[in-house]
Amino acid sequence: MAEILIIDDDQMFCQTLSAMVKQVGHRATYALSLGRGMKRLISGSFDLVFLDVQLPDGSGLDVLPKMQEAPSSPQIIILTGYGNANGAELAISSGVWDYLQKPVSLETVTLHLTHALQYREEKNRKVQPSLKHERIIGESPAIGKALELAGQAAGSSANVLVTGETGTGKELFAWAIHENSARAYGNFVVLDCGALPETLVEGILFGHEKGAFTGADRSRDGLIRQADGGTLFLDEVAELPLSIQKAFLRVLQERKFRPLGSKKEIESDFRVVAATNQDLDSIVKSGGFRKDLLYRLGAFAITLPPLRERKEDIRELALHYLKGLYNRYGIKPKEVTDELFDALALYSWPGNVRELVNVMETTLAAARDDTVLFPMHLPNHLRIQAARSSFGWATRSGPDQPMPSVELPAGEPAAREILPFGEYRKDLLENGERVYLTRLMSRAETISEACRISGLSRSRIYDLLKKHGLLRKKFELLFRDTNGPG
Repeated sequence: MAEILIIDDDQMFCQTLSAMVKQVGHRATYALSLGRGMKRLISGSFDLVFLDVQLPDGSGLDVLPKMQEAPSSPQIIILTGYGNANGAELAISSGVWDYLQKPVSLETVTLHLTHALQYREEKNRKVQPSLKHERIIGESPAIGKALELAGQAAGSSANVLVTGETGTGKELFAWAIHENSARAYGNFVVLDCGALPETLVEGILFGHEKGAFTGADRSRDGLIRQADGGTLFLDEVAELPLSIQKAFLRVLQERKFRPLGSKKEIESDFRVVAATNQDLDSIVKSGGFRKDLLYRLGAFAITLPPLRERKEDIRELALHYLKGLYNRYGIKPKEVTDELFDALALYSWPGNVRELVNVMETTLAAARDDTVLFPMHLPNHLRIQAARSSFGWATRSGPDQPMPSVELPAGEPAAREILPFGEYRKDLLENGERVYLTRLMSRAETISEACRISGLSRSRIYDLLKKHGLLRKKFELLFRDTNGPG
């Protein structure tokens, strides 16, 4: 018997759908708003969600990532009377089971429900192979989803295309796929397509015979030959010259190639993992990349999340790279304050994990003989953006630097009246502080939510509550998920 959640603002539709769900042997619960539906999803354990798009307090499409991060990881079926092609594309890309437009027959809904639950049961029954990924750090839902796809890719022989912004770890994922595949004992051969002159690419890929051209004093194996039985990693594949793409496509299809100057073809059993930070579909439309080659390379696609979408991993990542830096430079490990981690979480990380590594190295250099790392040791540009964010001021210098956001309970407009803490600084008298804090803690259900609304760190909120004698039992409970007031 499965648990089904229905989120729709039409009560009669919810009741009808609930009756159908119960008739086929499952339990049904419904919510008439997005806010109430999300609360039930997070607090309960549901196998499937029927989700409307246009709801009184928001769009169902906007919360798809959060729904998939719910503890029960439910299947999701969109049921909407306002369907459109863009909405369907977004929903399917987000991993929903299906996108259905009302009016829809109960028979159709029942069929989709049955198949989605059958798929879920079979998926849960399968023992997922463990993926060795010692160098990929983080346990956030976003990185977990990417690792799950990498595990699936490792278990197949299909070519893989890894996309993501610069610094997200595309080569680490390519190596993890190789290391966990049946080709793990073969070579992992890397070609940086963006770092080679166009005139040399053909010889480097296919190799050459002695005397094939001026200066060819001996025969050399190309990377395709070296990757026989292993994996050929094409980094920055969007930079692969158009002139070589047709020849490489034939090699992918036939698994045969002819070295420069040779009269016979050579076979090579290799697998391609390609990576790019560019939009290959757009490059195909502009004529800079072959569509048929893209289809061959992208048989299995993995998109890596930017660091700003997995900020819960920042602490673990920072500590991991600090440990490596301690070992490299022979430095005694230092204490790291929570305030430093708070500052790291407020930054937008346009350079992603690669930038975080550089920041940690710069921070250690600034600390020198200090035994404790404070925000003061961080680079100035990072501290400035963190400070602006903490006061609710605009911090954007480009489209990839989102402002900190807060989720307020649906149906409680008064919660939106609480302004960022910094906007109160001009008239913060003792009584004003106390009133602000009382209102803040009455609205926030968790300490994390209080931090998001106010822009304050956990330690700062704790100190203020203690100062005004507000750290009563209710507020103490809000800190139960922390390691103390810091």
